Amino acid sequence: MGIDGALRLTQARGFVFDVDGTLVHRGPDFRARPVPGAVEVLERIRGSGRRLVLFTNGSHVPAEKIARALSEDGLPVADDEVLTPVESAITYLRRYHSGSRVFLFATDAIRERIAEAGIPLTSGDDAKVVLVTHADEIDITVLERAAHAVRRGARLLTGSYVPGFAGVDGIVLSRGAMVTAAIAKVSGARPQVVGKPSAAAVGELRAHFKLPTQKLAVIGDDLGLDIRLGRMGASHTVLVRSGTSGQLDLDRVPPRAQPDAVIDTVADLLGSL
Repeated sequence: MGIDGALRLTQARGFVFDVDGTLVHRGPDFRARPVPGAVEVLERIRGSGRRLVLFTNGSHVPAEKIARALSEDGLPVADDEVLTPVESAITYLRRYHSGSRVFLFATDAIRERIAEAGIPLTSGDDAKVVLVTHADEIDITVLERAAHAVRRGARLLTGSYVPGFAGVDGIVLSRGAMVTAAIAKVSGARPQVVGKPSAAAVGELRAHFKLPTQKLAVIGDDLGLDIRLGRMGASHTVLVRSGTSGQLDLDRVPPRAQPDAVIDTVADLLGSL
């Protein structure tokens, strides 16, 4: 890490970490294996009195369930130390679409989480928003109904619109992105992302830490997701080479997309905290 990067990390008041490829790698059983130094980095930050959060684009289960699964796999994380697009979507809907009925594509667990947050749900013609998160099964008739809602003017929101994420045997395709793409194609709407990277996610970080995002450091392995999220909030950004960016040639990346610092593995942060 460059000297400027190290100095900025000592001044950071909060830390935002990606999960897969940054703090853990997945085995064939999809269980998380913390990378060397990950546990120590989180403990060092907590010991300094500063806060941290893991922001993942996973939207299949509530954030606290992700936290508990990571803890069971050896990466101790508190329930309130994980954020997903579900949390940023709830905040966004409350702020900009208060009281509007939402046509939701989600697992049963996420449907329950959003309903408990007081977001009115519908599968009818009264939808003013269509929100797509991870979905295990899709009924083509329901998909068609949602597309008609968007054609009539409903806002199309999606947790993530990237093709997928790195898995043990290659890319794991995003079902949410596939559903979103289908609706966007036939409706002509441009989906608005509420997960990483988006203005909604930046706002969620600001609300979570109760700090300007300029005082945060964002650490992750994906230039287009994690580093872009950090740059959108004017946070200090650190690219980790242990995940999707391992073979990336940064000399070919335009200056506006460059990270502030680059490290091989998250353990390299230990000397700069």
